Amino acid sequence: MKSTRRRRSKPKTNLTNLAVSALVANTITQGMFNSNIVDFVTGRKDGVYRAGSDGSLRLTLPELLGVGSVKLGGNYGSGYDLQSVLMKNFKENWAMTLGGVVLIPVAARTITKLIRKPVILPANRMLKSVGLDVKV
Repeated sequence: MKSTRRRRSKPKTNLTNLAVSALVANTITQGMFNSNIVDFVTGRKDGVYRAGSDGSLRLTLPELLGVGSVKLGGNYGSGYDLQSVLMKNFKENWAMTLGGVVLIPVAARTITKLIRKPVILPANRMLKSVGLDVKV
């Protein structure tokens, strides 16, 4: 007698985990590069492309890749090199960075447990009925 095989459904994208990952990444870029995640990736500041042009201790990805006006290995704000900028930013922001990396996932887990039944379960059922392949 053969047993029937169960098909596993494709895992759904968890929006909560995605948001927690984005917040942790933002905390790290803010702490190490003095730039939020969007500005870090795009090289923009206040909506204007300014990779390497402001002479500050703020770093962006285009700058690190040599796309900005300051090339990799060059002088960053006030004559610092890359290692000095990263160490200075880390020393000034280590507590905020560590707190964000540790506390954001803990807070997300706690909040998720508290609101699971009244909010999350009905939301997931609604998303499933609409046909979206995500969950909260």
